[in-house]
This record gives sequence, C-alpha cells and structure tokens, in this order.
Amino acid sequence: MPFKRLLTTLVESVPGGNGAILADWEGEAVEQFSHGDPFEMKVTAAHWGILLTQLKAVHDKFTTGAVRETVISTDEQYVIVGAVGDDYALVMTLDRNALPLLALKRFRDTALLLHKEIY
Repeated sequence: MPFKRLLTTLVESVPGGNGAILADWEGEAVEQFSHGDPFEMKVTAAHWGILLTQLKAVHDKFTTGAVRETVISTDEQYVIVGAVGDDYALVMTLDRNALPLLALKRFRDTALLLHKEIY
C-alpha cells in the first residue's frame, strides 16, 4: 500500500508542513513521514487522535453531522486531525507560517486517497 508515498506527498505539497501520520483506532502508527523526530510524531498522533474521538461524539448531542476533521492552532504550530473511515486517523503538523486552508485542502484529498486504499 502506498501510505508512505501519500503521506510524503501531503507534507511536501504544503510549505511549512512538518509531518503526517496515519494511525489506527488505538493510536498505533500505521505509517508516517516527518521532517522531525519520528517518535514525537507517534506521540502526537496518539494524543490528537484521542481528541478527534471526543469531537466525533459531538454529533451525538447536536445536529451538526459527523465530524470529519479539525484544525487546531497552538502557539507553535497548526495541527490538522481527521478521520479516515471509522477506524483510522490522519494527523498533520505544520509550522505557524504555513497556510492552514491550503493544508486542509491537501489533507482532505489525501484522506480520501487513504480511505480508498484501506477500504
């Protein structure tokens, strides 16, 4: 499966992209690409994946529809976290100087390609 190629293309296609990781429902890394520490990327996926799971529960309480992804802005970076089907999460990290809407478009395209490969 071309997971590594898809993740590499995602990160490289967004100026300021740092890394991307595909994790399963338990937060375990399936594949990743990162310009930084691979272990840190795995920890990032596990923690942000938990947040995604909590956000997905929002649609049970409100008529907003299912949560697909979220963009999180911190003092040091942007993080995009999204669902790939029901069992996987895609996490991407970006520098603060990155363009989050460009990244979100590329993120969505990659999530769709990953979904087709997995399911």
